[in-house]
Amino acid sequence: MASAAQGDPGGGAMTVSAAFEEVSEAVECGAGLPAVARAAARALDASVVVLDAASNVLAVACQSSEDERSVLAGERGAEALELRVADVRVGELRIRGRSEATGLSARRIVTTLIAQEVDRSRAPERASEAAIGDFLSDLLARRLTDRANIGARAGELGCDLTGGACVVVARARPHHPEEGDWRARVLTVAWRGARGVERTSLAAEVELGPSRPRAHAAPDDRAARADRELALLVPGAAEVGRRASAGVLTELEAGLEGYGSVVGLSRHTTDSVDLHRAGSEALLAANVGEAQGETLLGFDDTGAYRLLLSAMTEDPEELRRFHSETVAPIADYDQQYDTELVRTLETFLDADGNVAKTAERLFTHRHTVRYRLDRVRGLSGLDVSSSDGRERLSLGLKAMRVLGVAPPGGPAAHGRRREGGSARPGGADR
Repeated sequence: MASAAQGDPGGGAMTVSAAFEEVSEAVECGAGLPAVARAAARALDASVVVLDAASNVLAVACQSSEDERSVLAGERGAEALELRVADVRVGELRIRGRSEATGLSARRIVTTLIAQEVDRSRAPERASEAAIGDFLSDLLARRLTDRANIGARAGELGCDLTGGACVVVARARPHHPEEGDWRARVLTVAWRGARGVERTSLAAEVELGPSRPRAHAAPDDRAARADRELALLVPGAAEVGRRASAGVLTELEAGLEGYGSVVGLSRHTTDSVDLHRAGSEALLAANVGEAQGETLLGFDDTGAYRLLLSAMTEDPEELRRFHSETVAPIADYDQQYDTELVRTLETFLDADGNVAKTAERLFTHRHTVRYRLDRVRGLSGLDVSSSDGRERLSLGLKAMRVLGVAPPGGPAAHGRRREGGSARPGGADR
């Protein structure tokens, strides 16, 4: 292997040839910009952040979120290197070495390779975000029904649907109030994860699926209308969709500290005319995954919830009515009095109607469980001791999840309780 480049005081973190080989291999195999950034970080023994020409973060290879923040802020010796292809500025490389000064020659050649990768990866993103958003909105809302038109519009955005596609719905919500447009950052990070697998993936926030019921919402309350969801269209085979959804989750969890994330994945669709249904499948998977405290869920893994897809897409009002007649009064009571009736009902049904097992899982007394189940009967008019009552309440809970209605206490707290039992040590007698 070649020796360190001449003229580099103190040498570099890696020889020029080794740095070139490390990064060029990631570029040549089409691993994607995040993988190229990680290769550059290894080659240069440095923390690396890649920005586009608009200063949007494209890829991060840092030791922690604090390290990323510090590099972006230019602290502790971090440098900003311009990324250019010919006379065109395509972005910026933020870098901070972790050891001796990085060899100038190695750094220059790595910077050139990253600039070329950024320019190559920009091709499908050169279209405006508005154009991508309009296309995905029309596609997933079924306003596009002509196969040739769908293919042509996707092709204009650099996305080839001839091999089929999957739809991914991604959510990331801060656990604490955030300043600025954090939703834009979520979109950037999620899109980065998908493009790391399939660079022509498209992403936008769109109105998707039925509106989510809100307690005591006025008829014109915007919160009661269809919610905007981050939807990603991933062209290619089913395996590409699975890897892309995992990549989205990985980037969300690594790049957004203090956020709760969930990703839903549709089935693979070979006919572009059916992609609107794939959007509904991904939304259902995300709703169920969020309610159950799971971070990644495919539509095929939602079990009996799949049977409610048609109701969610074709007759959501009937699904809402069923939810209102069964579980909604119980959830409203929980919300008003800070009780755990919904949680107790879920656990009771999961325990096959066994009171002792329910009490054990909730870390509370059997008498408390029976008291809560009596309150469930009083509020809903459905008796959990009867097979019909249990069936209707179980379907009511499924309707709540499919519709994306947050359980009392919010989905994050609900998910933690599903994992670890009651939030109240010893269980409160409620």
